[in-house]
Amino acid sequence: MRYEIVGETLPAVICTLEEGETMITEKGAMSWMSPNMKMETSTNGGIGKAFGRMFSGESIFQNTYTAKGGHGMIAFASSFPGKIVAHEVAPGREIVVQKSGFLAAESGVDLSIFFQKRIGSGIFGGEGFIMQKLSGRGMAFLEFDGHVVEYELQPGQQIVVDTGNVAGFSPTVTMDIQQVPGLKNKFLGGEGLFNTLLTGPGKVWLQTMPISNVAMAIRPFIPTGNG
Repeated sequence: MRYEIVGETLPAVICTLEEGETMITEKGAMSWMSPNMKMETSTNGGIGKAFGRMFSGESIFQNTYTAKGGHGMIAFASSFPGKIVAHEVAPGREIVVQKSGFLAAESGVDLSIFFQKRIGSGIFGGEGFIMQKLSGRGMAFLEFDGHVVEYELQPGQQIVVDTGNVAGFSPTVTMDIQQVPGLKNKFLGGEGLFNTLLTGPGKVWLQTMPISNVAMAIRPFIPTGNG
């Protein structure tokens, strides 16, 4: 499989497949394709994995696209202004991503639910509680909101992040919730009550424009119907 990521603000990834090669994606992610791409819809791994995907914010069903009778072409477009990140998944190169961060992948990539082990992360983590883990082997394409900044954390090295800005991280990274200190900071600072604390070792992907922040920014300008 060969690919090209095109566009900047609203990117798309165009994949060229050899005969018999297959891509997996979520419902509605395909943008355009050649006529010889055959689509099939299934739970792709059974009911257990299907419901796990549902809890992580994805569809129960996945679509597979296979090139038949020669080379095939298929494109997947981002659903929000941001960046498409290509990540080669392999043993030791698994990645955990935000809900709805998975765009498409080669058929050897397995998508499963990822729970934070620490209770604090689950109760107060918001977007960070239930995430998706990509394992197996193959190229995966991820869509993150806004610009993406990457950090390689050393063992014990930490970074404090607003929860919505966490796009993904290596499974070796520990995620916990840190309370904002001081009553004045909590209620007057405008940054919320909790932040996310990421501890290395491992790689971290941060996004600059979480869709939840965009929704809050435009909310005052949306007509309410009350005059």
